[in-house]
Amino acid sequence: MIISALAFTFMNAFVKSLNSFSVYQIVFFRSIGSLFFTIPFLLKNKISFVGNKKGLLVMRSIFGLISMTLFFLSIKYIAMGTAVSIRYIGPIFAAVFALLFLKEKIKPIQWFFFLMAFLGVLVLKGFDTELEIKGIVFALVSAVFVGLVYITIRKIGNNDHPVVVVNYFMIISAVIGGLLAINDWINPVGKEWLMLLSLGVFGYFAQLYMTKAMQVGETNQVAPLKYLEVIFTIIIGMVYFKEIYTLWSLVGILLIIAGLTLNIKIKKSKV
Repeated sequence: MIISALAFTFMNAFVKSLNSFSVYQIVFFRSIGSLFFTIPFLLKNKISFVGNKKGLLVMRSIFGLISMTLFFLSIKYIAMGTAVSIRYIGPIFAAVFALLFLKEKIKPIQWFFFLMAFLGVLVLKGFDTELEIKGIVFALVSAVFVGLVYITIRKIGNNDHPVVVVNYFMIISAVIGGLLAINDWINPVGKEWLMLLSLGVFGYFAQLYMTKAMQVGETNQVAPLKYLEVIFTIIIGMVYFKEIYTLWSLVGILLIIAGLTLNIKIKKSKV
């Protein structure tokens, strides 16, 4: 999970560095880079590209594309650590959607932890006057679509191989991102090619090691470690991009992480 958090952090940093490119071109290269791994894997293991739950696979891909695009947009307007923290509220929306559509139960204490995390977002915007509201909104709506992604994946269940799910997501993102990028396309030069293609590499290994962590470790012990991405991202943001975090912004981020971590702990407990 720590390797996963580091990979996500480097991907975020590269997205921030590539701010001269349109968000759609970044989405295109992020997707193309991952297809170098997913397609050979499916071919080698003779797994069908088409999948079984086609409608849900397309739906998951569209939700993921919207979430990814909005998150990349948010990084252009607010500090990376802040954007990552807000995006991580996704599981809260997933829990609410699961309650509404899958009739799953939410423990009363979880609502308190959800409120704590949302209070963190309010503290971020309410007291940190340096933040642009546009970036906050992009990150928050991105989190809503993360919640929809989680629910759609739950509906897909074990009917499709995880790499088939990711491959659908990357193909659809590459096609739509590529088409939307045409008007504002900028030809990469030199190391920009490496940075753009590395987005997909970091994204792929981040997802891979996060999945492996969940498979071999207890969820309530392993899952909170993914929030190390916030800490790693804040450090890189401050050192490399000279991002400034006020005391209030750090308090808001801490409230978000605390609320989400406690939610994971209580959700997996028998209390």
